Amino acid sequence: MRLTRKRLCSFLIALYCLFSLYAAYHVFFGRRRRAPAASLRGPRKGAAPAREGRSRGRIRSSGLEPSTLGSEEWNPWEEDEKQEQQHRFKTSLQILNKSTKGKTDFRVQIWGKAAIGLYLWEHIFEGLLDPTDVTAQWREGNAVVGRTHYSFITGPAVVPGYFSVDVNNVVLILNGREKAKVFYATQWLLYVQNLVQTQKIQHVAVVLLGNEHCNNEWIKEFLRRNGGFVELLFVIYDSPWINDMDVFQWPLGVATYRNFPVVEASWSMLHNERPYLCNFLGTIYENSSRQALMNILKQDEIDKLCWVSVREQWQPQETNESLKNYQKALLQSDLTLCPVGVNTECYRIYEACSYGSVPVVEDVMTAGSCGNTSVSHNAPLQLLKSMGAPFIFIKNWKELPVVLEKEKTIILQEKIQRRKMLLHWYQHFKTELKMRFTNILESSFLMNNKG
Repeated sequence: MRLTRKRLCSFLIALYCLFSLYAAYHVFFGRRRRAPAASLRGPRKGAAPAREGRSRGRIRSSGLEPSTLGSEEWNPWEEDEKQEQQHRFKTSLQILNKSTKGKTDFRVQIWGKAAIGLYLWEHIFEGLLDPTDVTAQWREGNAVVGRTHYSFITGPAVVPGYFSVDVNNVVLILNGREKAKVFYATQWLLYVQNLVQTQKIQHVAVVLLGNEHCNNEWIKEFLRRNGGFVELLFVIYDSPWINDMDVFQWPLGVATYRNFPVVEASWSMLHNERPYLCNFLGTIYENSSRQALMNILKQDEIDKLCWVSVREQWQPQETNESLKNYQKALLQSDLTLCPVGVNTECYRIYEACSYGSVPVVEDVMTAGSCGNTSVSHNAPLQLLKSMGAPFIFIKNWKELPVVLEKEKTIILQEKIQRRKMLLHWYQHFKTELKMRFTNILESSFLMNNKG
């Protein structure tokens, strides 16, 4: 009996000791295992160290280390950080809503009834047209610039009275270069005048391909300053009317009527050696400086250094072959010769810029009523010059041999940098025009808003 009691007591004592050891193990060794988790809470007040640790974890996880990946998945503060992120998002959204509160959706529709409208829409606004087929009867597109939503319509099917007008603000693009075009443009203006009088539209601006001699008297009666309804006029060529208040200069651009495309810069365009120093493909007018240019090119066989192809009569349309040939000449020439035609400003200037070929511009005023503006007297290409065009300007083609001799000494790396500068300038030129155009419309139309 005593033996049995003794054994029982020994068993209980041993059980007690085992329990004590088990408890001591969890108290001392279990706490040490939890210590790393507790240490994560230490820097919580300074959240940056915790984020840095997780960032490093993501970098290491790309090396597929199991221990790191495991620690990345477990984050005791993940829920708090999600709440903070949501709070920051809501705060940013509230600030954005406050900043845009009160701003209206300003809508303008552009009616393109001259080929220069395609330069505005596709080259300056970088807008798309649907359908892409240039022969389609009706083409349209949409774009947003600043606070303004623009819609653009063009094509033979866009005729007065045969499409719905559901906007208050209209930009009408017209051709007033010759008598027949002026008659057609006048019919459009009379149609728009009726829309204004019947309060179907409120504000009107016109982009005009003006006469190359700047004889645009026919449109004067339609200008608001003269009692008409046209609030803003953007006119091509150096018109003496330009005052930067209600009449503004607009660029001629590329020959979209000949389907000259939007050109995307490429590596080869920038870096390849170009086999020709210069190019000139165009019409030689009798008793013009172009004849003088051809005489200069033939001296000392300069024409062998350049891509020269001339004709005696102007042709309004290009064939696919002639267009490709012209584009190839621009791409393979370092310089593009730009002699004056009827006007100093020509499509060739902008087309050369598209291919990174530096325009060599004959900087003289042509006959007619252009120039003598309030800004400068007898100085052509005011818009291009005011925006720092990186061209080569010459007063006489007798200067060309010196220009070409200097061109021979320029190494390829310098030419590459020059091409980059020209393409960058041309892109900036178009972007700046887009923003100016929008700012002028917004400030004028919104300021004079009747409703």
